[in-house]
Amino acid sequence: MIRNYRDLTRLEMEGVDRAHTIVLIPLGALEQHGNQAPLGTDDIIAEAMTSYLKKELEAVDPDFPMLIFPVIPVGLSTEHRNFCGSITLKPDTYYHVLYDICVSLAHHGFRKIAFLVCHGGNAPIVQVLSRELRSELGISPFILSSGAFSHPDVVATISPGNVWDFHGGEMETSMVMAVDESLVKLETSEAGIPTAFKDNTTLKPYGNVSIGWVSEDWKTADGKPIGIGGDPSGASAEKGRIILETSAKVLVPGLMEIRNWEA
Repeated sequence: MIRNYRDLTRLEMEGVDRAHTIVLIPLGALEQHGNQAPLGTDDIIAEAMTSYLKKELEAVDPDFPMLIFPVIPVGLSTEHRNFCGSITLKPDTYYHVLYDICVSLAHHGFRKIAFLVCHGGNAPIVQVLSRELRSELGISPFILSSGAFSHPDVVATISPGNVWDFHGGEMETSMVMAVDESLVKLETSEAGIPTAFKDNTTLKPYGNVSIGWVSEDWKTADGKPIGIGGDPSGASAEKGRIILETSAKVLVPGLMEIRNWEA
């Protein structure tokens, strides 16, 4: 049975098979997502993903053993710190926040923790943390990516000519619109391109040769820092539903294997 962690009483929690139940921890962020999308885009996506995952999992196994932890609403957003409204923890602070949560869960007998990464900037900390927790506590911390952005069904949602879609672009904006269209202001949107990288053949903001990018690397056509990748103007709620549903479906086989994992 999939339930919200925070909804259980102490007595109900005592009755949970904690050795086999997966605790899903959605990791969001509070940071700029361009002119058009809310600061809480990653938190909104995280909340939505848990709902889509619940629906997909219950269709396969109504008794799937999972507790959904509250979204961690602030993460590591160093790259966005110079854009108004963005909030970031320091890497060591964020590491220890997640570490302490996991220590508490392990103290009560939970053995399987799945981090749902809904902001790419959180991923490096979670990767280090996963290994450390396995080594120190002997528990099994798994890492899930919330966006199947390379899946053909997701790629098909991107408007023709929108070649740089990335953070705060058409896909993420669509995902928010699928939850609440009123939160998105498409009329104020502007496209962003990685000006410093766009003519390079090898050095990119991601890939085999890269540098830790910051929001200022992504600019409008007239050179103004915009901090997003791609053109969000083609975003729609329907596209967002396709992305969320596809992203959830992609994670189901892995979660089934996590259910059967024996450390």
